Amino acid sequence: MSDSKKIVRMRPARGLNVGVFIFAIIILYVAFKLYGYMTKEVIAEYEVGQGTIATNHVYRALAVRDETVVFAGQSGYVNYYMKNASKASVNDVVYSIDTTGEISKKIAAAASDGSTLSADATNAIARSLDQFCLTYDSNHFASVDEFCTSLNSELSQTLSVSALNNLQSMMASAEEKNTFYRKKSDDTGIVVYYTDGYENVTVENFKPEYMNATGYAKKTLDTRDQVSVGDAVYKRIGSEEWNLIIAVSENMAKQLSEVRNVRIRFCKDDYTLTVPFSVLKIQGDFFLNLTLQTAMIRYVNDRFVDVELVISEEQGLKIPNSAITFKEFYAVPKVYFSVGGDSETPGLLIQNMVGGERTVNLVTPTIYYEENDFCYIDGESVEAGDIVIMTDSALTYTIGQDVASLTGVYNINKGYAVFKQIQILSQNENYSIVKMGQPYGIALYDHIALDGSKLHEDQLVVK
Repeated sequence: MSDSKKIVRMRPARGLNVGVFIFAIIILYVAFKLYGYMTKEVIAEYEVGQGTIATNHVYRALAVRDETVVFAGQSGYVNYYMKNASKASVNDVVYSIDTTGEISKKIAAAASDGSTLSADATNAIARSLDQFCLTYDSNHFASVDEFCTSLNSELSQTLSVSALNNLQSMMASAEEKNTFYRKKSDDTGIVVYYTDGYENVTVENFKPEYMNATGYAKKTLDTRDQVSVGDAVYKRIGSEEWNLIIAVSENMAKQLSEVRNVRIRFCKDDYTLTVPFSVLKIQGDFFLNLTLQTAMIRYVNDRFVDVELVISEEQGLKIPNSAITFKEFYAVPKVYFSVGGDSETPGLLIQNMVGGERTVNLVTPTIYYEENDFCYIDGESVEAGDIVIMTDSALTYTIGQDVASLTGVYNINKGYAVFKQIQILSQNENYSIVKMGQPYGIALYDHIALDGSKLHEDQLVVK
């Protein structure tokens, strides 16, 4: 009786919880995808744009001008009345010599008093300051000192002219006594106040050693108070035509042999000109002789000028060099491609032998490029050794007979990599210009992989 009263509790059987199972699967899937994303390399992309690359060469050129040095005929105190790089007409007073120094001191004193400046002179100086500020380059700080020296000379000479007009009677008396001499220009030309020993250099007597700028020095003339007989007082440039002589390699001389004009850019201020030239061969070395009709005054204070020869300037699609890659392709003659069935896409008839029986399959491989009667395809639809037959002919062609490497980039517009062939027109260290409108090529605003070496055909791209 007592045994019948014992009650044993049974634990209920546990069934499968479907909700927990599904949740676990979701968690595993998310973790797997997250892991894949974190470990997969992200492909940087580049949007194709239009641009240019200029193939340029920078040289140091020697400036050759029609220069005549004028020497002092007397000893004494000197004063100047024309600013540097100004144009003198015949009988314009350029400078004066005072053998006693009496009038020269009065002129110098007047030249130090800026209160006598006219409104026109003040405005001219203001324009010079504005122009310098607009063109100033902090990488060429030495230009500040050059400008200050030039501006100081211009100011002094402007004030000296004013003093010269106010001392007419005193000067007339001194001229009668042969103690004061007003020196006028004998000819028209540009007045320049420095010498450097190159004044007699011409294209005809040019020597290669003149290109060596080591030890080059200019002697400024208008900062002196006194001169002696035979001293250089200024020089006159008689023509706007001048020459730039550049030492070039034999290859460059040959490259330019079929053209008559070349485009140049002055590195000092980015001024560009297209000028005629001739090639000189002296002692086995090659030189370009550029003939210029303008801009002489612009660089009148420079004997050596840095210029850039703009040899070519290609326009097209601009892409980074890192995007460029190479891919091997099968080259198949175009005559083996045919169109059949319901498709307009060119295909190949591939012959197969099964059990001694011949079968023919039509495949439509992707054509990546066409050139010289060949189409370039990859191994997605065919493989080396496949026999291609020609429609209505007994001729056959074996895939793999002709293999070629194409230059291209990977287009990633659709989220996966597609090789696109390119034709490079010009290239520098960082970028290339490729031809626009190429069949099977890239187009403006396409997105390409920034590093083409990280992809392969049809690879999914994580951006």
